[in-house]
Amino acid sequence: MPVVHVYMWTGRPSEVKEKIIEGITKVFTDIGVPQEAVTVVIHEIPRDNWGVRGKPASKVIPV
Repeated sequence: MPVVHVYMWTGRPSEVKEKIIEGITKVFTDIGVPQEAVTVVIHEIPRDNWGVRGKPASKVIPV
C-alpha cells in the first residue's frame, strides 16, 4: 500500500490539490496497484516556514 506525502506551500486551490492526488494515484494504478490501496497526503507549509537559499521562501521567491 503506497503512501505518498506531498509537501507544498499553502494557498493552492482545492482543484489543484485534487489534480495532484488524481495524478499521483494514476501513476500507481498504471503499474497495477489498486486505486483503493493508494494514499496521498498533502502537507501545506506556510512560505515563512520553508527555507530556501538560507532564507524563508516568502522573502526569496515571489508569488
